[in-house]
Amino acid sequence: MKLQMTSRIRKWALFAHIATSVGWLGAVIPYLALALAGLLSKDIRTANAAYPSMALIGWYVLVPLSLAALLSGLVQSLTTRWGLIRHWWIVAKLVLTIFSIAVLFRHMMLVSRVAQVVTDGTHSAADLHTLRVQLIVHPLGGLLTLLIITALSVFKPWGATPYGQRSMAQAHSQSSQRAQVVAPRLTELATRTPHRNPGIGIHALHAVGVAILIAVIFHLTSGHMMHH
Repeated sequence: MKLQMTSRIRKWALFAHIATSVGWLGAVIPYLALALAGLLSKDIRTANAAYPSMALIGWYVLVPLSLAALLSGLVQSLTTRWGLIRHWWIVAKLVLTIFSIAVLFRHMMLVSRVAQVVTDGTHSAADLHTLRVQLIVHPLGGLLTLLIITALSVFKPWGATPYGQRSMAQAHSQSSQRAQVVAPRLTELATRTPHRNPGIGIHALHAVGVAILIAVIFHLTSGHMMHH
């Protein structure tokens, strides 16, 4: 299925997909820095302050950008020649994106719980350390997954899926059939004897008559001058 869009709208959709995807990838980096600060900082106030900041960035930056990247990617796939399931790299991107968003939502639930715990101060050091380690693993895995998705967009490996191969073969067959219908018509037009325009013949006779008349006048005039 391919939706019809104007060139201008298609460019804006592509811009939205690139902007949200890059924004999602870029936001993970400071988010990961906060997670590292929460785990490694010797200052307990700095460590505890990292998690409310992570919750803020996660819910108001990472989650909206991830959903926008998925939606704009679907629009791009359904409105261009690439399709949604015609190429393996697009299928892999779709699966990884959905998986990343699912993990992100689960991760944000944990971040919100940790942020509430450190704010209330009702936690043991051992339990908090375990949670902090978990909050490092998810951003690292998310960053690696987003880098893989970016690489898939750039290198486009693996070729077409079986469905994509059938679609391309069908499109090629239809194009060949149209060419077979058009080619004889073009050949007929190229080899057809042009119709004579009677007006051209009349004008040619007029031109010949005028030329003969001019020649006769010139001959008579030349003879008259020679007698003088």
